[in-house]
Amino acid sequence: MDNKKNRVRVRVPGTSANCGPGFDCLGLATTIYNHLDLTLLRNGKVIVEATGEGADNIPRGRRNLTWQAVRRLLQEVKREDEFKGAIIRMKNHVPISRGLGSSSTAIVAGLVAANEILDTPLNRQELLKLATEIEGHPDNVAPALFGGFTVSVMNNGEVQTFSFQPRIKLKLVVAVPDFELSTRLARKVLPRNIPLKDAIFNVSRASMLIAALVEGREDLLPLAFDDALHQPYRKKLVPGMTEVFEAAKNAGALGAAISGAGSCLIAFTSARSRLEEKIASAMVEEFQIHGVKSKALILNVDKHGAQILKR
Repeated sequence: MDNKKNRVRVRVPGTSANCGPGFDCLGLATTIYNHLDLTLLRNGKVIVEATGEGADNIPRGRRNLTWQAVRRLLQEVKREDEFKGAIIRMKNHVPISRGLGSSSTAIVAGLVAANEILDTPLNRQELLKLATEIEGHPDNVAPALFGGFTVSVMNNGEVQTFSFQPRIKLKLVVAVPDFELSTRLARKVLPRNIPLKDAIFNVSRASMLIAALVEGREDLLPLAFDDALHQPYRKKLVPGMTEVFEAAKNAGALGAAISGAGSCLIAFTSARSRLEEKIASAMVEEFQIHGVKSKALILNVDKHGAQILKR
């Protein structure tokens, strides 16, 4: 093969996990994207070029997460001796370490691009298995692959995902603070055990959230985004979190939540209400009151997941 045949461009959406009560099992794809231009090489060189969000902090060479995903796929299909290196060109729009799935985009992009170059030896379910293995949990990699909202279940180490498009046209308002928050730190503050009443609280709301989205019951959504498993413990890591949630809801949001492990906060509103700009301003202003500089992104739900742009 020549390098043209070994080259592909892909686009992968950023994601938001948990959606409030769906800790480690619910996720959604958003209309903010990272792009990857991948060329597989027969020699052992790994060249990484990055522009955009976090470009200066992205590991180069073999430590790069996209290369690790590419290498894992090559091993899975037993072609790692054929392609020993790669040229990885990344153009990133997803903020780094903010809870919008930047690491998942890197993993999924590498897997999808390498799989395409090799003439798709793996299907999307098999790609999901590898992505979950690399990431450690499916709540971000699943929507990055499939698009829409996703519900994922782990069973004896195997992941199963249900992807669907909500019957309510949502606008997503994401307040992006000017500080990063590592997933490891965000997990460290969580308790080892939780009260039974908190488990029931979350099961009921996660169930209500899915039912409302599938049936188009906008009236039920204000009940559905609250959480008792992770947000109460993580609020000390995001100054003003509770107040930003309230500001969003007072401005017309149907609900609000930490995006993934944070630091981003995400509010949900109906597109027909046309309140997204008002909600965005309210969230940014409330963060400012608590000494946090932020910007707002107004996004839609991505419908397609990872896509091949050019072969």
